[in-house]
Amino acid sequence: MDLSRILKPEAVKVIANVTSKKRLFQELGEVGHSIYAFPANEAVDALQERESLGPTGVGHGVALPHARLRGLDSVVGVFLRLDRRLDFDSVDRQPVDLVFALFAPIDSGVEHLKALALVSRTMRDAKICEKLRANDDPATLHAVLTELQPARAA
Repeated sequence: MDLSRILKPEAVKVIANVTSKKRLFQELGEVGHSIYAFPANEAVDALQERESLGPTGVGHGVALPHARLRGLDSVVGVFLRLDRRLDFDSVDRQPVDLVFALFAPIDSGVEHLKALALVSRTMRDAKICEKLRANDDPATLHAVLTELQPARAA
């Protein structure tokens, strides 16, 4: 599994003026709907439900919200780089600016966990996060996220 199979180039965005976690989830749902054709409102509800179990802000300015949705055939991703950091109730209490959301089929099981582990490993890499924060071009951000994936996944 590599990120280029999970994350389409058009699902990478730079977003300004997100002022709340709810609005962030709405953005994720809207991008997911436009790219992967799942219902935006169901995605928002599923993200909020998952977040109520515990925050998905993993620290160092990174959040990995994820949810399971009906109608998906495979795990898909949306990446947002926020222009302004957002309070996210992260484990280190730091605001986030890098958000990689995963949406998985209801019955995905191991596939969802493998994708989450891959995204987590990728986003823990300080050099990758530095490159993501230094670029505003979605195509460049996608390239940073998807380059050398097989080597990192091993």
